Amino acid sequence: MGNWNLPPEGGHMDKPSKIYFQTMTKKDVEERLKKNDILIMPVGSTENHGAAGPLGEDTFVVTRMAEEIAKVTGCTVAEPLHYGSHPFHHLGQPGTIVIPDDVFSDHIRAIIAGFWNTGFRKQIWISLHGQEYIIPSALQEFGKRYQVPSMLFFVDVPRVMGQTLMDKAHGGPYDTPFQHACEAEQSVSMALFPELCQPENAEDTEVKGYLPPGHIDRGGDIYGNPIPGHCHVGAGGIECVMYPQGVLGKPSKADPEKAVPSVEKFMDYMVQLHNDILERFPAGQLPPIEQMTQRDPKLIEEILKGPINGGKHLYVLGFPP
Repeated sequence: MGNWNLPPEGGHMDKPSKIYFQTMTKKDVEERLKKNDILIMPVGSTENHGAAGPLGEDTFVVTRMAEEIAKVTGCTVAEPLHYGSHPFHHLGQPGTIVIPDDVFSDHIRAIIAGFWNTGFRKQIWISLHGQEYIIPSALQEFGKRYQVPSMLFFVDVPRVMGQTLMDKAHGGPYDTPFQHACEAEQSVSMALFPELCQPENAEDTEVKGYLPPGHIDRGGDIYGNPIPGHCHVGAGGIECVMYPQGVLGKPSKADPEKAVPSVEKFMDYMVQLHNDILERFPAGQLPPIEQMTQRDPKLIEEILKGPINGGKHLYVLGFPP
């Protein structure tokens, strides 16, 4: 794969390119679903990324990549979730908007349900911001509540990028470890949306925890330490006190060229996942009813048909999602 153009000519949320669901008409959607019923759902956040990166950095990373993936595959992108879940130590940081996990999970399930009812029954949720503890849970809760045939996936961006995000000591291209608003994240941002970055204003910090290295994993949980970053409270101080800059690391060392392997690796993987799904289940097809649910087959067939095609809508099985 590869051959991606970086930085991309991105920012399609209000363009007539029909990449985003929200820019399409009913007729557009009906035609799209005949060919491709996969939806990419980018999940971002709004949080302090220091003086060098925009507050919506996590959102723009996933939307810019999703746009490029859609151009290649013909799938549809949903406009992103701009506000997300955060760990305890983010509380109080100015610029960081924290959504409670129960509210966020309910919100995700409602979105899954709405797109499923529309016909996008194959959904790939992506996030750089982490949230790997809440998005999969919401997907599972949708499955448990509705028990309808569907294909729902969460792809954690750092997990796919893996070693390409790491520091040189671990085989990566960076001088310092991947964390938050750091050398690596700022490099990825500059590779995808340089027009929103201000590297000349970068502020560096020294990251300190209360325990020796090797216990708590760093950003993205890519180093394989026993305790993922979201699996503790109190192993480090709250960021608004410890890192009021909004930075953990050294964004002054950022270089977009260092990020090219990470970005290309993720987009290559997403294209492969997309193609594998459609190869096995072309548009309009899902895993067999009898293998996916024990609900009444006749009712499920009516719901799969949909409310404007002589069937029923999803919410006859229950509301709220």
